[in-house]
Amino acid sequence: MTQDLPQLDFATFVLGIIGAAYVHMGDAPPDADEPPAEVNFDIARQNIDLLVVLQNKTKGNLTGDEERLLDQALTDLKARYAELRGNR
Repeated sequence: MTQDLPQLDFATFVLGIIGAAYVHMGDAPPDADEPPAEVNFDIARQNIDLLVVLQNKTKGNLTGDEERLLDQALTDLKARYAELRGNR
C-alpha cells in the first residue's frame, strides 16, 4: 500500500522540526493513535536550537512566507518551552 506523502519543501521540513519539538515537550502525540511521548526537554531544546541555526544560515534566502513561518515558530516554541520549564 502506497501512502501519499506531503510535498518536500522548506515549509514541510520546518513543520517536521516544529512537530518534533512539541512532541518532546509533551504537547502533541507522536502519532494520532499513540499516547503522548515521554517529555524530553533536552531534545525539545535541540529542535528549537536547530531552527535557530536554520534561521541564521538561511537569512536573506527565504521567501516572505518561509521567513514568517520560521519566525513565528521560534517565538511560539521558545515561549512554550519557557512556560513548561518554569513549571518543572
